[in-house]
Formats: sequence, structure tokens, C-alpha cells
Amino acid sequence: MATQHSRSAARLMMAPAVILLLGWMLVPLIMTLLFSFKKYLPLRGGDIGWVGFDNYIRFVTSSAFWPSVLTTLTIVGGVLVITVVLGVFLAILLNQPMWGQGIVRILVIAPFFVMPTVSALVWKNMFMDPVNGLFAHLWKFFGAEPVAWLSEASLSSIVMIVSWQWLPFATLILLTAIQSLDSEQLEASEMDGAPKLAQFGYITLPHLGRAITVVVLIQTIFLLSIFAEIFVTTQGSFGTRTLTYLIYQRVLESQNVGLGSAGGVYAIILANIVAIFLMRMVGKNLDA
Repeated sequence: MATQHSRSAARLMMAPAVILLLGWMLVPLIMTLLFSFKKYLPLRGGDIGWVGFDNYIRFVTSSAFWPSVLTTLTIVGGVLVITVVLGVFLAILLNQPMWGQGIVRILVIAPFFVMPTVSALVWKNMFMDPVNGLFAHLWKFFGAEPVAWLSEASLSSIVMIVSWQWLPFATLILLTAIQSLDSEQLEASEMDGAPKLAQFGYITLPHLGRAITVVVLIQTIFLLSIFAEIFVTTQGSFGTRTLTYLIYQRVLESQNVGLGSAGGVYAIILANIVAIFLMRMVGKNLDA
């Protein structure tokens, strides 16, 4: 049993790491809040002065704000549906005994370790190029006209690219959950004559509830700040400009740090609203 002295020593040893972590988080946040109330143009006069909530009003009333929020939520929702559904399917498939099972699992999980920029470049040049891409050759083989994916189906293409990168993460978490399932439950259901679909619906899927919740929460946090895939492929064109990319345009392309900082605050607010909503809707599974 820990004594008061040992607890105090533990807090003392943890203090430097906690202080460093808080500084790492709070300093950029405070600077963002500070700049959001200023008119700061690095190449056009620098710090011009305080403007109050003018940056917030200009950012939220711009014609690009709400479309960027809708695009962000659409990408997040599409990726979550694809990764969860296919992740469950792949996890069940990889849990079956097969030859070379370890190698297959490594190959399935490998895309998660590819950098987003590299992943987007591969998809853009090797798969979705309307002239030399793999999809274009497949379309021509079947006598169809090749599709310019990144201009004609831009949002779907982004969802496909991001889903390919995040599917291994969902598969890994769900596979771990399936492996913890008590095999005696499945054996008992088979002895009772339950079909495979009923076993999945009444035993496997409820058991995966907590794992699915973890996948949804973690992926949502990261997907709300998606940027690299869009920067490499469409650069925000054809209806793919997310809130993060809009902030980038305001800060770097328009050289308006104050306006971009206000957008960053809106992004933080959006992330917290989505996180609270998800915790209320699906977070109950964590306590089940």
C-alpha cells in the first residue's frame, strides 16, 4: 500500500513531464488566442493592432466557412463508415486459421505506417491518374472511359485515400477485440443450431461495441485535422477544402495570421463539439 511519502515522491518525479506537456499544449493555444484578436500581416506591416472579434466575424461569415465544415464532416463520416464496416469484416477474416496468417496480418496492417503524403502521392499518380493510372487502364480494358478521379469524383477520392490509410488501424483494434471473445459462447451457439449471421449479430457484434467506440473516437480526433492528403491531391479544389485547409489558406496564402488563428479557434470548438457528441452517443459502450 502506497504511503503519503511515496505518493509525494511520485508526484515530484512526474512534475517535470507534466509541466513540459502542459507548456507544449498551452503555449501554442495561448498564442493562437492572442493572435486571433489581432490584425497580424507578416508581409504587410506585421502587427497592426487589436481588432477584437473582427477576425472571428470575418471568418465565420465568409462564403467558404460552412462549406468547409460540411466537407470536413463528410470526409470524417465517410471514412468512419468504411473503416468500421471493412475493419469488422477483415478482423473476422484474419481471425480464421489460414496458411501464412502472420504474414497476411502484417501486409494488412502495413498501410497504416505509410506517411499520409506518400500515400496520397501513390494514389494520385499510380492509381487515379486519368491517363497512366491503374484505374484508367482497368476502365479502358473493359471498354469504359477513364475517370478523372480527383476532379470528377474528388470528395469520394479523398475518402478512399484516407480510408485506405486508416483501415489497418481499425482492423488491428477490432482483431484484438475478436481474439478476446470467449470461444465457448460461439461453440454453445453452434450446438444450439444458431446460424452464422445470428452468431455475428447477437454475440460477435455486441462484443465489438467497445472496440468500435475506441476506433470511432480516435479516428475522429485525427480526421478532423486532415490536411496532407488534400494538399497533395486537390489543393482544396473541386469541393475538397476542409476547415483545416481553409485555415492554411488564410494564414499562408493570404498571409493573415490573425484571421487564420480565429479559424484555428473555430476548429478547436468544432473538434470539442464532435467529441462530446460522440462520447454521448457511443461512449456509453466504454462503461458497459
